[in-house]
Amino acid sequence: MEVYLIRHTTPEIDKGVCYGQTDLELKKSYTEEFEAIVKQIPKKFDAFYSSPLKRCALLASHLSPLFIMDDRLKEYNFGSWEMKRWDDIPRADIDPWMSDFVHYPAPEGESMLDMSKRVKSFFSELAQKNYNRVAVITHSVVMRITLCLVEDRPLNMAFERNLNYGEVIRLKLNRNTFSGE
Repeated sequence: MEVYLIRHTTPEIDKGVCYGQTDLELKKSYTEEFEAIVKQIPKKFDAFYSSPLKRCALLASHLSPLFIMDDRLKEYNFGSWEMKRWDDIPRADIDPWMSDFVHYPAPEGESMLDMSKRVKSFFSELAQKNYNRVAVITHSVVMRITLCLVEDRPLNMAFERNLNYGEVIRLKLNRNTFSGE
C-alpha cells in the first residue's frame, strides 16, 4: 500500500508559540499552498484520512469530499503549555521534558510514547485494509513518529528531520509494517 503523509499548510500563529491540539486557522495563503500539494500527489486515492483539527480537515476537504477523520491523527497534546510562548514556559517545567520527551509528558498532556501508541494503532489498522493508495493529512509529530516506526528508529530521533508545512512523504506499507514482524 502506498501511503502519502501530508502535513497541513501554514497555520495562523506567531512564531515561538507552543501549539499542538489547539484548533488553529490557516494563513490566508492556504489556497496557494493547497494547490502546491495537489501538484505533488497522484490524482487517484482509495481513501483519505485526516486529523479532525481544522488545519488538516480543511485540506482534506479540498482534496476529496469524502474523507475520514480520526482522532489518532491529532497533533501532540502539549496540555497546559498550549498557546503559551515557549520562552514563557518556566525552565523548571520544560527542562525535564526536553531531556526525555519520549517518556515525560507535557503537563496535562501526553508523552511521545503515549502519542506513538495512538499513531501505531491507526497505522496498524490501516495496514490491514485492502487499499492501493491512501492519503493521510496530519501533523508534524504524527509524521515524525510514523517515520520512526517505519524506519525502525527510536522516538528520541524523531526531530532530526525537518518537516515543512505542506510537505508530502510517500511510504510503502504492508500488513506487517506495524505488527513487529
